[in-house]
Amino acid sequence: MRQSSSPAAPTATPAPYAERLGLPWWAWPVALAVAGLLAAELWLGATGFRAWLPFVLLLPATVAALWWLGRIRVAVRDGELRVDDARLPVRHVADAVPLDAAGRREVLGVGADPLAFVVQRPWIGGAVQVVLDDPADPTPFWVVSTRHPVELAAALLAARDAA
Repeated sequence: MRQSSSPAAPTATPAPYAERLGLPWWAWPVALAVAGLLAAELWLGATGFRAWLPFVLLLPATVAALWWLGRIRVAVRDGELRVDDARLPVRHVADAVPLDAAGRREVLGVGADPLAFVVQRPWIGGAVQVVLDDPADPTPFWVVSTRHPVELAAALLAARDAA
C-alpha cells in the first residue's frame, strides 16, 4: 500500500492563555507591617493572654485577606474565557479590545453600562473589554483586568476563530 505524499491539514489550536491577578510583591510586606504595628499597639494596652491575641488574630487574617485579593485567575482554554468561576463560551465573543489604564477608566467611568460584567483589580493597569454577541444575554460586554491586555485579546480572538 502506498502512502500519500500530501501532508495532512494541520488543525489550528490556539495557545491557551492563563494568568493569576495576584497582588504586587510589595503589598505583602507593607500589609503585614501595618498589621504588626496595629497588633503591637493593641499589645501595649493589654496584659496576659489578651496581650498576644491581636498578633494571633491580625497577622493570619491579613495573610488570608491578601491571598483572597490575589486569587482571581483569568484563562482562555477549552473554548471558554474563564474569570474566577465565571465562564464565557468564545462563540459569543464579538470583539476583544485591549485597554490601557486610561481606556479602562473611560469604559468604567461615569457613562459605564450597569449591566456590564466587570472583574477589576485596581493594582493592575491594563484590561480587556470583551464585546458580546449573544441575544439571550443582557450583558453587553465584559471588562477583565489583565497585565497583558494585547495577549489576552489575541488569545480570545484566536480561540473564537478556531471554534
